[in-house]
Amino acid sequence: MKKQFNRMRQLANQTVGRAEKTEVLSDDLLQVEKRLELVKQVSHSTHKKLTACLQGQQGVDVDKKSKKLPLTTLAQCMVEGAAVLGDESLLGKMLKLCGETQDKLAHELLLFELTIEGDVVEPLYDLAEVEIPNIQKQRKHLAKLVLDMDSARTRISYQQTCTVLWPKKSTMQATSRR
Repeated sequence: MKKQFNRMRQLANQTVGRAEKTEVLSDDLLQVEKRLELVKQVSHSTHKKLTACLQGQQGVDVDKKSKKLPLTTLAQCMVEGAAVLGDESLLGKMLKLCGETQDKLAHELLLFELTIEGDVVEPLYDLAEVEIPNIQKQRKHLAKLVLDMDSARTRISYQQTCTVLWPKKSTMQATSRR
């Protein structure tokens, strides 16, 4: 409780301008810190939009993703239609060829989405939801430690001033404690 009170008093003194405030971040780092929240917002919104653009479901097994793609469903429908019409008819041959091609397209789309998910979506999520909040948490902790350090410096400076101004009184207090 006393530590919190000293911390608040030091912060108030720094705000009013009576106490010196230690600057631990350079100007470049202060500019980066200001842009950090903007980067978080942009990466979060980009992640959401990119996730919405992907046709397969995220985090699902590859086989399940493949079956849920509209291209795969269309390919199956074409191949089934070709089987019904038979290989002798021109329409049956065309449906079979188109169905196989559509299935290959669905497979390529699935591979593309898996690559995008692994190379772009997951790193964006980690940046927006893990890394940036961790940086902000560490920055708050650093500010708290700097405030504690400034408070300790102020107390030491005050004690040294008292010792210089009233040396006998501090000597008497030291002997009375023993």
